[in-house]
Amino acid sequence: MMDAFDRWRIWAEKSLDDPLTIPAWLHTAVLSLPPKERQDRAKVNAAAKEAERRDEA
Repeated sequence: MMDAFDRWRIWAEKSLDDPLTIPAWLHTAVLSLPPKERQDRAKVNAAAKEAERRDEA
């Protein structure tokens, strides 16, 4: 099963003509992290979990 980190990496590495999208909350959560932390699976997943929880509220 893919986690938020996998979803982010697949989206970030896709070609520009690929229509693949990710939820806005995931994009915002990852971009809120410093660039180096965006490569850290645990930090991306933690930020995404918090953002998803806020988005559902």
